[in-house]
Amino acid sequence: MAEEVKKTTEVKAFARGIHMSARKVRLVANLLRNMPVDEALNNLTFMTKKAALPIRKLVDSGVANAKHNFQVEMERLFVKSLTVDSGQVMKRFRPRAQGRAFPVRRRTSHINLVLGVLEKARAPKRKVVEAPKSDKPKPVKTPAAEEPKSRFGIFRPKTEGHTEQKPAKLDPEGKHYTSFDRRAGE
Repeated sequence: MAEEVKKTTEVKAFARGIHMSARKVRLVANLLRNMPVDEALNNLTFMTKKAALPIRKLVDSGVANAKHNFQVEMERLFVKSLTVDSGQVMKRFRPRAQGRAFPVRRRTSHINLVLGVLEKARAPKRKVVEAPKSDKPKPVKTPAAEEPKSRFGIFRPKTEGHTEQKPAKLDPEGKHYTSFDRRAGE
């Protein structure tokens, strides 16, 4: 007898007791919800957060569950739900001055992943590049328009022949001064 292929709309995977606080893992998990699995794995590969590794392993595990148990290919999967709960807190103590002990909480987290299954595979995203129309001339870029303006004066480009000087500061009595020393005008 041939095995009957089970039809499902979601695939579950979970990781328990990850040695990382739930708050830090949630920073990564919040970025991946409702994202296609291949795009989520790509984002996790280049993410600099330490929590990206266990979540990547979990997504890989979910994809393997879908392929082995339900014969669903990766192109049809998306991250339906990704929740992070706090796990067991291991309490340790660190010695401090004068015989005192400060508590240290080594937090763990539980990560739950639910992958949704689409009816048909998504078409891969392709960039559509349009050919430039020849009837319109291209706008000519000036050197000043190429560089974005910065909010900070130190990053502004120096212009040649710039000889403007700022006006001298005046105090309330009308005397000139060049610094914040209030005695300079006396």
